[in-house]
Amino acid sequence: HVQLQASGGGLVQAGGSLRLSCAASGITISRNTATWYRQAPGKQRVLVASITSGGRTTYADSVKGRFTISRDNARNTVYLQMNSLKSEDTAVYYCNAVGQRIYWGQGTLVTVSS
Repeated sequence: HVQLQASGGGLVQAGGSLRLSCAASGITISRNTATWYRQAPGKQRVLVASITSGGRTTYADSVKGRFTISRDNARNTVYLQMNSLKSEDTAVYYCNAVGQRIYWGQGTLVTVSS
């Protein structure tokens, strides 16, 4: 049974930082492309950052230079370090892993107050 457990969301002031975690079980996260998405109220879910099995990273233009995606193979976990947070980063953040199948974790809410 595959599970992706997202955590780390919360309320933070603009300019602050948060680190999101996506802990995988039932799959080896390093063998998959792992992606963080976010969905703001009333908007579509959009890609934030991804990391391939080879370690290549991709970022949305809106978060480049502020967010960093990384992976801890020993912990089977993918992280999203979010710095210099802005009110427009407020959203529910979801992690996703794509290998032979597509797996989604539950969302974690990030609220940035201005």
